[in-house]
Order: sequence, then C-alpha cells, then structure tokens
Amino acid sequence: MLFHSKAALRWSWAVFALLAALFFGLPLVILVVASLARQWNGVYASRLGFSNLLEALSGHRGMALLTSLATASVATLCSTALGTWGALASRNMSGWFRSIMDAVYIMPITLPSVTVGLAVLVTFSRPPLLLNGTPYLVIMSHVILITAYTYNCIRAGLARLPEAYEQVAASLGGSRAYILLRVTLPMLRPYIAAAASLSFAYSMGELGATIMVYPPGWVTAPVDICALTDRGSIFTGAAMSVLLLGATVFALVILNRLGRRGSRHGAPY
Repeated sequence: MLFHSKAALRWSWAVFALLAALFFGLPLVILVVASLARQWNGVYASRLGFSNLLEALSGHRGMALLTSLATASVATLCSTALGTWGALASRNMSGWFRSIMDAVYIMPITLPSVTVGLAVLVTFSRPPLLLNGTPYLVIMSHVILITAYTYNCIRAGLARLPEAYEQVAASLGGSRAYILLRVTLPMLRPYIAAAASLSFAYSMGELGATIMVYPPGWVTAPVDICALTDRGSIFTGAAMSVLLLGATVFALVILNRLGRRGSRHGAPY
C-alpha cells in the first residue's frame, strides 16, 4: 500500500480533489458561464442567457458543428476499419514485420498534426490525385491521425482474448471467415467501441491538420472557434465550444453503451 494510514489516504484524496477541481473543473465551469454571458467586465459575468448558444446553433456556425460531426463520423468509421484490419493482420506476423506495422500506424501521432496536414496538402495538390479544396482532404488527414488509436486498442484487445474460443471453432470445422465474423470480432466489440470513442473524440477537436487543408465550404467547429476567438468573439466561441463538448460527450455515451452491450453478449458460449 502506498499509504499506511487512513489519515494519509484521506489527505491524498483531498489534494487530488482540489487539483482536479482547480485544473479540470474550474475551466469547464468558466467556459459554460462564458457561453451564457453577454458581458463580463468585473469578477462575475452579467446579462446571462442563451443568446450565444442560439447564435452558435444558427447559420454557418451550426453548419460548422454539423461539419465536425460528419467529419468525425466518417473518419471514425474509416479509422476503425483500417485499425482493426491492421491489428488483426499483425497478430500472426513475426517480430520484424510487426515492428514495421507498428511504426506505420503509430508514426502519425508522434508528429505535430500541422506537419501531417501540410504533408497531405502538398501530396494531394498535384495530379493525378488532385484533392486540394475538397472535404476528402480533411477526412483523410483525420483518418491518418486517429487510426493509431484504433490500432493500439484492438492490439490490446487481441492480446487479452482467450484463444480457446477460436481453437474450438476451428476444430469444429469453422472457416477463417466464419471464426473472424462470428467469434473474434464479437469478442472484440468492447475494444472496437473504445477505439471508436477515442478516435471520434480526437477527430471532433482536431485543429492543427484541419486548419492546413480545410476548404472554405467545409469549416469544422474547432476552426470556427479559433477564428471567433481570434476576432475577439470570446462568448460566441465559448458557446461553440460548449456545443462541441456536448455533442462529443453524447456520441461517447452512445459508443460506451454499445461497448458494454458487447461485453455482455459478445463472447460466444
């Protein structure tokens, strides 16, 4: 035990609660209050209301939130498929090939996201793959950045799977496709849901690569928030941030429920 007395344990929890409230809770509370304020000249905000949130939901600002949701959804689906495929493929690889596969998948998140965005922009701004000025470039940048999370989550899940289920299915004459679709993937469902959650959350807040490649007609919420705060519209930017946070949390709750359902019903019996 790290703490040998109940008093020391209580003090450690008190310090943890204080630090969590100071560095995590307080900024969120201030952000929510700023999203409701129309004026903040003194210690307390004044003229509280929902006008900032309504403004953030209307017009092109509401479209920016929908753009973020669409980008994150498509990028999460693509990254989940690619990361799961890579993890399954590397499962039976030898040491060197597995190391190469790990490097390919993990390298993008070791680089600054703005570097990834610039690399994608330069690569696909010339024929024969001319994608500059299209939403595909934004989605591609997100997929490159978030696939590593799927790959690592599925790799961790595969390491914990009991091989007995797959061996029994193979001994009963099940084909590789049958074992994959009816045994392996159902047992991986909680890990796939966790991977999708991480990927979706990262994609919803991604800014560095997006700001390098986004076209005028495909502005995501983080880009719009950055533009608002740069122009001094702090309250509207706070409202956009609260809506972005709410949409992300709502999607993560749904994915978490899917993962829990898979943990209860995913294992074959």
